[in-house]
Amino acid sequence: MSVAIYTLTSPLHDEAAVAGVTREFLSTLNCTYDFCATDYAGFGSSHDLDLIYVRTGGTEGLFKDLLPKLGGGAFYLLTSGKSNSLAASMEILSFLRQRGLKGEILHGDAGYVNGRIALLHEVEAARRKMRGTRLGIIGKPSDWLISSSFDPAAIRQRLGVELVEIPMEEVLEALEPSTLADAAIACGTPVYESAQPVQNAFPGAWSLYKALRRVVERHDLKGFTIRCFDLLTAVKNTGCIALAQLNADGYVAGCEGDVPAMLSMYIGRSLLGVSGFQANPSRIDPQTGEILFAHCTVPFDMVSRYAFDTHFESGIGVGVRGHIPEGPVTVFKVSGDLSRRFVAEGELLRNQSKPDLCRTQVVLHLPETAYFLTNPIGNHHIILPGHCRALLEALVE
Repeated sequence: MSVAIYTLTSPLHDEAAVAGVTREFLSTLNCTYDFCATDYAGFGSSHDLDLIYVRTGGTEGLFKDLLPKLGGGAFYLLTSGKSNSLAASMEILSFLRQRGLKGEILHGDAGYVNGRIALLHEVEAARRKMRGTRLGIIGKPSDWLISSSFDPAAIRQRLGVELVEIPMEEVLEALEPSTLADAAIACGTPVYESAQPVQNAFPGAWSLYKALRRVVERHDLKGFTIRCFDLLTAVKNTGCIALAQLNADGYVAGCEGDVPAMLSMYIGRSLLGVSGFQANPSRIDPQTGEILFAHCTVPFDMVSRYAFDTHFESGIGVGVRGHIPEGPVTVFKVSGDLSRRFVAEGELLRNQSKPDLCRTQVVLHLPETAYFLTNPIGNHHIILPGHCRALLEALVE
């Protein structure tokens, strides 16, 4: 854990007395930290998490004078509650909020403070990992995504992420022939267990994987979203296998040119180190809290087993019918300007395989189902393994 602790102290207070309180208070922290005191030269750049320990009252003016040198990130104010440190912290936080800046006071018993430090460390480490990232938009967003607009400037400011527009022609020009054996090496025996029309489509589907991998590497992308339905007419195939494998390779690979969904997947991967399942809500029962999500691709590293079928809507190409393990999950989505979010913890109850839906189908119990139905953020949402609401909310607040 890379944590730095800086200090604010009023010259009116006796340093010996303040130093004693400081030793006592800092001894309650579980984390390993660098005590930087008043040397703010590395603030915002040298550690994953910077804490400002407000040791006494009368430090509000000191912070105001210091602020122009500290940048515009989030400010975490650590206070012991002694020597009017809490009162000063509240004045400082009010000052930050008036200026549209973010901050939090870390105050309470040792268990609470240590828990918040651990969570904030994970969040800030993820934020720093995202800075300078490049995410691609291959083709334009699908025509039906009428509410899924995005704001590149807001995304750059809030996440440090650059969006790169790439024409679909670049993918098509990168296509090279593949064989059924090429795909089988990566995808295993389910290739040979598939129906003949699906087997026939595998070489083309695997060629798309290799072409997309070349484009990702050429543009130094950490992920992308692609207007995948255009592939149905351009190459008479689908990107489902390519996206399933690229997500398993550690990239973010999203469908339909949905930029908010791609951002949600990327936030989840940066924070948790896991793939997310981009899926449509297909059926909702507000009374039971059950919701069915489905899509024709799912990251291979999210499933315990999988089979192949055709793409549902078109009946061509290769779709993925994956089985995601039952248990705790989190449903997550941000808007394209990061002004709205949906985060809810639930349980994955069962997988199913109905012929009238996209191939991977999961039924979740979600307590916020009624809210989800009346306050949507587009149609695609991201399903992440485990309960991680607090981490996601802290990152996108």
